[in-house]
Amino acid sequence: MILINYYNEIKEQLINNEITKKVKDYSKNKSDLDTYYNVGKLIIEAQGGEKRAKYGDNLIKEYSKKLTLELGIGYSTRSLKRMRKFYLYCQKGTQLATLLTWSHYIELLSLKNINEINYYINISINENLSRNDLRKRIKSKEYARLDDNTKNKLINKEDTAVTDFIKNPIIIKNTTKNEIISEKILKKLILEDIDNFLKELGNGFTYVGNEYKIKIGDRFNYIDILLFNYIYNAFVVIELKITELKKEHIGQIEVYMNYVDNNIKSINHSKTIGIIVTKKDNKYIMSYCSDKRILSREYILN
Repeated sequence: MILINYYNEIKEQLINNEITKKVKDYSKNKSDLDTYYNVGKLIIEAQGGEKRAKYGDNLIKEYSKKLTLELGIGYSTRSLKRMRKFYLYCQKGTQLATLLTWSHYIELLSLKNINEINYYINISINENLSRNDLRKRIKSKEYARLDDNTKNKLINKEDTAVTDFIKNPIIIKNTTKNEIISEKILKKLILEDIDNFLKELGNGFTYVGNEYKIKIGDRFNYIDILLFNYIYNAFVVIELKITELKKEHIGQIEVYMNYVDNNIKSINHSKTIGIIVTKKDNKYIMSYCSDKRILSREYILN
């Protein structure tokens, strides 16, 4: 049996939203989100509350048929279920960000963790992500690849450092389709898709050069990749390894970092950061690394 009072309220909300979108284009995102939130709330109430909502899909089917008949396409059973889910997410702590479109929220509704949803909302706003950009970031499991300490900082709204957002593992696009590659090929793959590599590291990273020549004593050495982070105001030395992390890798990158500090960075720059990108991490070795500026991250070929 259809509860006409709830149906009429839902219908009125949707009609008013359509009118607002046509007349006030500048506010249509806010109107969409407010409307779908209210519709979701009404659906929950019509179904007898949140605990009983999952058993009330027949009611949604009834509403969908009538709304489609009276208002036209766009009010499928799936759409109404999304509105219901959207309301429930907001009740559990999801941010209602009017800078995002309903299309963004449709992508977010595939997620279950509220903290994860809020992370993607924030980066969508801060980085002006399109729906497709957001979809790619979710598909790459970006949030899951953040350190647990970083997630706790975000949840508790604590200050974060740029290094907190370096993903682990780092995903590198493999155009060779070979599972076993050399360091030279690994570097080539990174440089072919340098924009994506910089995004895997986080925000503010810019490319300086590869095989960056430095002279230590009477011998030339070559930094695999040299970056600069304009947020952290520091040079970043990247060393690439296709093996498990070894203690000599830490010694090597530390020498390069010290060289950059003493010969390249200015007095206004922060101390150089070092990132060892390795096939397999070795937390035992890293636990004995006293220099907190050195980070180790695994990579995977995709």
